[in-house]
Amino acid sequence: MAAISLDDIRKLSVAERLRLVDEIWETIVANPEALPVTEAQRQELDRRLKAHAEDPDAAIPWSEARSRLDPEG
Repeated sequence: MAAISLDDIRKLSVAERLRLVDEIWETIVANPEALPVTEAQRQELDRRLKAHAEDPDAAIPWSEARSRLDPEG
């Protein structure tokens, strides 16, 4: 794998950097048990899951949220 310097990353457009972050994130979530979660984060996740269960129609699909953030992507 080729190393990417911070200078190279800074030269990317915002859309390109967002895509890079997304690709990096996908490599992290592919192994979720390796991702540490604090008790406060666990409580927040539980709160959000409960809110979603109470009103699932308030959510929007990830594809829509992503398109709002990156109209090019």
